[in-house]
Parts: sequence; C-alpha cells; structure tokens
Amino acid sequence: QVQLVESGGGLVQAGGSLRLSCAASGRTLSTYAMGWFRQAPGKEREFVAAISWSGGTTYYADSVKGRFTISRDNAKNTVYLQMNSMKPEDTAVYYCAANSGGWGSKHLNEYDYWGQGTQVTVSS
Repeated sequence: QVQLVESGGGLVQAGGSLRLSCAASGRTLSTYAMGWFRQAPGKEREFVAAISWSGGTTYYADSVKGRFTISRDNAKNTVYLQMNSMKPEDTAVYYCAANSGGWGSKHLNEYDYWGQGTQVTVSS
C-alpha cells in the first residue's frame, strides 16, 4: 500500500509560480510512475503531467507544456510539480497518483494510488 500526501498548494497571482510536492509512505516510489492530475469545480479530473519510474521520460498536457515541470527524487520518495507562468484557468485541486506500470500514463484509470489533493488558486 502506498500513501500519498500533496503539499504546496495555495493562492498565487497570475504569472506567478508554485511548487507542489507529493510525499509517499508505505512503500518506495522508485518502481512507480507518477502523475499529477487536477480537477476544477464542475469539471472532470484531467491529466497534467507524468514521469516514469526513473525520471527519464515525462509527459505533459498541452495546456501546461512549457510552463509546468514534473520531477522526482526517489531517494526522498517525493515527486514535484513546478508551476510557472500560472493562469487563472490553472485553478483546481491538484492530485498526485502512483502507477505501478512504471512508465507513466495520461489515463486516470491506470493509476493505483491517489493522494487527497491540494488546492491551487490563481487570481487574475
């Protein structure tokens, strides 16, 4: 069993930056691909970014490409999402998730474990 806890959310002005962290316990993350997803009010949860178990491969949604960066530190059992040049449309609850497949996926149903989420609000 893997427990995931997100942190780093908050309120930021448009154009600003935040860094989200996802800390894992219960099992090492080093064999899991990790993903970040988000859900805005009234909308479905959507893919944001994913990273393979080694960190060698990353994937991004078109809406965040060039602005967000996913990374991981397997020694710390932690995954990060650096968010720059933020926009009001980035406002959502952000969730991290672990995929035992190892290579990363854009599909929610391929993830085995989920965190509780952290709120990110971008003001205009």
